Amino acid sequence: MTIPDYQSIMLPLLKLLSDKNEHSLREAIEQLANEFELSEEERKELLPSGRQATFDNRVGWARTYMKKAGLIESTRRGYFRITDRGKTVLEENPTNINVKFLERFDEFNEFRNLRHDKSVTTEEWEQ
Repeated sequence: MTIPDYQSIMLPLLKLLSDKNEHSLREAIEQLANEFELSEEERKELLPSGRQATFDNRVGWARTYMKKAGLIESTRRGYFRITDRGKTVLEENPTNINVKFLERFDEFNEFRNLRHDKSVTTEEWEQ
């Protein structure tokens, strides 16, 4: 299997949080890597910068996007949980969650407009 893109990670991440408990980013990365049946090599594959694992980076972006859409919330540094909005989304039983899906939320659109205004071009963003 190839490493999934961050949009493919969004729905499995939200489902992982459906237990309404607080989860750490590290715990989520491990559980999702198992769910996607990533090999040890895929888990260790680094971004071109060599500073972060590709899969870890993509889980981080999935978390960030869903947080900006109000589907999850930070509880403390490195920990997060599902919000009421996130629970409502899961009740809709979506087949996937991606950027287009998140555009229904004003907070997400505001975040994207700010990001585009700043012309983010970092290597990690393009992953």
